[in-house]
Amino acid sequence: MRASPTSVCWIAAALLAAPMAARAHDYPTSERVIYVEACMHDHPGGHYEMLNKCSCVLDTIAREVPFDDYVTMSTATNANSIGGERGSYIRDVEPLQVQIRRFRQLQVAARKSCLLAPDAAR
Repeated sequence: MRASPTSVCWIAAALLAAPMAARAHDYPTSERVIYVEACMHDHPGGHYEMLNKCSCVLDTIAREVPFDDYVTMSTATNANSIGGERGSYIRDVEPLQVQIRRFRQLQVAARKSCLLAPDAAR
């Protein structure tokens, strides 16, 4: 039985779309390095063990969140601790607080799935 030209086109389109879907949440290498280095700093331990666990955490987050959303969420989370009037912009904007809560939940779930302890005190 021969495949019809239409079914061949659909199969080809599906095969071409698969790699694009896999890269949909690809993060730049430099951002991955920055995240993993910060994570390793916060979680002292064996170099290769922490390298793998911290990489796993970001890979897990990257499967859930597109890079642009990750940038917004992580920036808001980091800026949330700015004191005074400058920080009130972040603290007083409810949509940003929703993103901060979601990002923290994603991090906790990713750490748990990658067998990484909660953030250690510096």
